[in-house]
Amino acid sequence: MLQHTLAGEITQTGVGLHGGLTTKLRILPSEVGTGRYFVRVDLPNSPIIPAQVEAVSQTLLSTQLGKGDVYVRTVEHLLAALAAMGVNNARIEIDGSEVPLLDGSARIWVESITEAGIVSQTTKDIPVPLTISTPIWVNDGDAFICALPASETRFSYGIDFELAAIGNQWHSWLLGEDFSTEIAPARTFGLLHQIEYLQKSGLIKGGSLDNALVCGEKGWLNPPLRFANEPVRHKILDLVGDLSLLGDFPVAHFLAYKASHNLHIQLAQKVRTLIYSRSQESEVRSQE
Repeated sequence: MLQHTLAGEITQTGVGLHGGLTTKLRILPSEVGTGRYFVRVDLPNSPIIPAQVEAVSQTLLSTQLGKGDVYVRTVEHLLAALAAMGVNNARIEIDGSEVPLLDGSARIWVESITEAGIVSQTTKDIPVPLTISTPIWVNDGDAFICALPASETRFSYGIDFELAAIGNQWHSWLLGEDFSTEIAPARTFGLLHQIEYLQKSGLIKGGSLDNALVCGEKGWLNPPLRFANEPVRHKILDLVGDLSLLGDFPVAHFLAYKASHNLHIQLAQKVRTLIYSRSQESEVRSQE
């Protein structure tokens, strides 16, 4: 069986969305079976933070991994790019607490991965693809996300905003379709009337019209959009990044409506519990 890692090194420097601080990030090849993981090279002993569901420590307007004072924030765009491009193993060194936002999408990450190249790695482990046999649901009011039985891995998303320029949008993307052109270029977006409140709350300090779409009552402040439905495509980007924390994507149809990072992670935790219980059952059967 094969896994994949990078053929070369990637280096990017940029401002974090929420903290507004500049960080340097290096992505390096990693050995087979090590998975995707962050290394805080700015801290004593360079603590490692695995890109796993169990490491999620916060989901307020982004996904944060870590424990206690050691964390790395806004990991979802980078992880979506690595996972969707098939990079199983990667060492991600960062000299701060937040991944650079770059242009607000995953396009630059995908371009960097393509330029660095991807190489195969042989493993003796034979992975058993996890299939979802019964629906798994998480909801908060009318917002929900679910994993439905399916023959292939698909991500579908719906959003609904009162602002006319956004309105009701739906999009669906099948794993294996061209992530680099269909999902990766979709940028993060914000609502003009919320910006002042979020900034006073200590959030989006690094956001600007250069790295985020902003929508007001009169329309978009910084057109043109890359897609007519760019906002909902970006929500799929976030979902792919959050579910990449499972390691491998289960075979299922992931369907979300008006969801959030918090709901994404709640679903991932439920799926992770299912994976663990199945592995325990398999272990018991092998001992009988």
